[in-house]
Amino acid sequence: MKKYIKLLRTKHYIKNLLIFVPLFFAQSLFYQEKFYQACMGSLAFCFISSAVYILNDLKDIEKDRIHPVKKERPIASGKIKTGTTVRILFICIFLSVFMNLLTGNFLRGSIYIIGYFILNLSYSFGMKNKPLADIVILTSGFVIRIYYGAMITNTDISVWLYFVIMVGACYMGLGKRRNEMRYSLDTRHVLKYYSYDFLDKNMYVCVALLITFYSFWTIEFEMTGMRWTTPYVMVILMKYSLVVEGNSDGDPVEVLVQDKLLILLITGYILWIFCILYLL
Repeated sequence: MKKYIKLLRTKHYIKNLLIFVPLFFAQSLFYQEKFYQACMGSLAFCFISSAVYILNDLKDIEKDRIHPVKKERPIASGKIKTGTTVRILFICIFLSVFMNLLTGNFLRGSIYIIGYFILNLSYSFGMKNKPLADIVILTSGFVIRIYYGAMITNTDISVWLYFVIMVGACYMGLGKRRNEMRYSLDTRHVLKYYSYDFLDKNMYVCVALLITFYSFWTIEFEMTGMRWTTPYVMVILMKYSLVVEGNSDGDPVEVLVQDKLLILLITGYILWIFCILYLL
């Protein structure tokens, strides 16, 4: 069972919590129908993202076999046969379509699902080797989730939130590429087009923009308490940067799930915002 969980990259499902973000900040989390739609939408993206990861692993099977870490992946190591993998790929696509249907916004939702899949298809079949295009596609995946979550729940989304997610995703993507180059952890062709200084400088430009955009976003809220979360968010970002500056490979999910203090800080932020929006 573990090999199938590893194949599906279930730990990356945490990214799909972004679909709940518009609903959460619109103070509509406890609207049963909207919450159900967000749950189905999240599952739809869980399955389509697993399909994307499987497709990428199939495409890179030979490269992964010579990678010090990726050689242990189920496909590269031979723990799961190619034929079985292809069947699982199509099952994931079917389940994604089905879950999207259950949101009640099948046609419009399909645009986001298909767009996400096509973007990542282009990534797997060449765009990941193009400088900047690889980071733009990775960033787009986060932004698509936000807009998909807003669409299926019929929730308005602030342009500042869009900017926050966009530059935040860029920050994490640049950090991942930077550390891959720093520790020579990857066989990515695209790394030869980047320099460490370029990735490092632009990474922290994105942090500065993230704090700025987040500050503007909090001003939109009627609750003045939202504005006081900005210093706390700065602390979270500094802690994330501290982890990335260590021995981390820079993978956002690995950073988030492996550092207990960072998990505690993020949990504290969510509880604080929850109190402001739903209890005060």
